[in-house]
Amino acid sequence: MASNFTLASARPRLPGMAKPVDSQCRAFQLALDVLGRPWNALVLNVLQVGPLRFSEIRERAQGPGDKILSGRLKDLEAHGLVLRSVGAGPPVRVSYELTDSGRAFGEVAQAIERWGRGLGPAPTAARRRQKKRA
Repeated sequence: MASNFTLASARPRLPGMAKPVDSQCRAFQLALDVLGRPWNALVLNVLQVGPLRFSEIRERAQGPGDKILSGRLKDLEAHGLVLRSVGAGPPVRVSYELTDSGRAFGEVAQAIERWGRGLGPAPTAARRRQKKRA
């Protein structure tokens, strides 16, 4: 049986995985910082369909309030993931769309969804008690 460990790294290697991700890598840490903020991943995922106005994002995100959503959009814009466009008015029309970097999150979201499907439902307290008795 082939080992999933190498002596050089002492880190597990999964079949088909060329190189493990260095969890201390600055790029990895930056990605975690962005995705670790509440609602950021949801907003990035909602915007995968294309440019949307604030009210459309709010409706599709179904969660963050206006103040939080506004803050997340500014945060994602500062990270170069979202582009804010102001159309001539009246009325002024503001829309948000993903940059190339923001669109790249689509692949990450699909991977997260696949991973999440494998997690299954969380055990209920009753099931945990039953397992302890067995």
